[in-house]
Amino acid sequence: MTHHPTPPDNHPPTPDHPTPANTHPPTVPDEPVRSGARPHTVPDEPVRSGAHSHTVPDEPVRSGARPHTVPDLAFAGFAAALRYAGLAVTADRVQLFLRAVAVLDATLTADVYWAGRAALCSGPDDTARYDEVFAAWFTGDRGRGAVPSRTPQASVQAALDASDAGSEDEGDHTLNVSASTAEVLRHRDVAGLSAIDRAELARLFGTLHPQVPLRRANRRRPSHRGEIDPRRTLRAQLRQVGEPARVHYRRRGVRPRRVVVLIDVSGSMRPYADSLLRLAHAMVQQAPRIVEVFTIGTRLTRVTPALRHRDPEFALRAAGDVVPDWSGGTRLGEVLKVFLDRWGQRGTARRAVVVVCSDGWERGDAALLGAQLQRLASLAHRVVWLNPHRGKRGYEPVQAGIVAVLPHLDDLVAGHSLASFAELLEVVADA
Repeated sequence: MTHHPTPPDNHPPTPDHPTPANTHPPTVPDEPVRSGARPHTVPDEPVRSGAHSHTVPDEPVRSGARPHTVPDLAFAGFAAALRYAGLAVTADRVQLFLRAVAVLDATLTADVYWAGRAALCSGPDDTARYDEVFAAWFTGDRGRGAVPSRTPQASVQAALDASDAGSEDEGDHTLNVSASTAEVLRHRDVAGLSAIDRAELARLFGTLHPQVPLRRANRRRPSHRGEIDPRRTLRAQLRQVGEPARVHYRRRGVRPRRVVVLIDVSGSMRPYADSLLRLAHAMVQQAPRIVEVFTIGTRLTRVTPALRHRDPEFALRAAGDVVPDWSGGTRLGEVLKVFLDRWGQRGTARRAVVVVCSDGWERGDAALLGAQLQRLASLAHRVVWLNPHRGKRGYEPVQAGIVAVLPHLDDLVAGHSLASFAELLEVVADA
């Protein structure tokens, strides 16, 4: 019998010497995928940074490290990228995101995606921007949406002298005019802002400086001028054994006046409710014991304790948790009657500055609303009505609710932009 020699292992298979069925070509399990190349179609193979891939529910996440050794700094950097892109990502949301990733599987794209979307997005408007940043951060796919850079301020150059505009020697004499994006944002309607503009507007609310109105106190205090204080003057003469002594004066002091804010959170006021709550938060932070805030719609809810938190994002979230009629109907007359019966007669609205923030759309009886405003005007020191549509061109107070309350108002002001909010604070401070 003739025996054929066995070919060496490194010899390629030939038709005469086929590869056995149970023999596979050698593979390197941990060989990295080169940047820019698509990974092999293996179900559990990690996606390397820089590779273009779509979000697969069970696809591992890579941010430049091994899947089981991804540090929290990578996810914290992702949260910082979202904040830079315009999302209102606070420190407590970042901590919630890190805890969620620790509980879930940090190597799966779907788990990281949904954990971040639930913890770092504050509303549906943030979803599109979140998807763009997620794709750019974890998969390197900047074509579908990269982290947007901050828009530079527009700069317009104009020559100082029009006659020398074509002279090269006078080219350095130019006037740089910079248009401030913050100043433009102050006068824009908050209902039409994008997610990035809303985040910037939330930061600009910190520039407001509310002032509490003052009233004359009943007690008098010593002063260098005013009316003569007979008791102190007589006591000074007695100490001088009847000899003429210094004449003392007194005058009434001042005390802070209470401010009550009623914010309409019905469906028609939904685009402005968040900004109005931020305005109320700024007022409460200035005088926590003087300012009272309520939400009105179909029910009356006191949100002052929630707005006393220093962090505005936490305060607004806490206020939203206690409001049961968010984006509901409008029954201003009935709700104002409940407020006056429970709080007005007890002294909350008595001699206070009451600010009602509503567009005046009343589904109930407009006559009841007018009667309650008349009752409120008899108790309060001043009644200010803030209407978001007041500052828009062509606005006429023709709504049934506005027509019913207009005779009992002291001021009807606009409330659609940050500049109008600043004007409202001036009206309240001068009340």
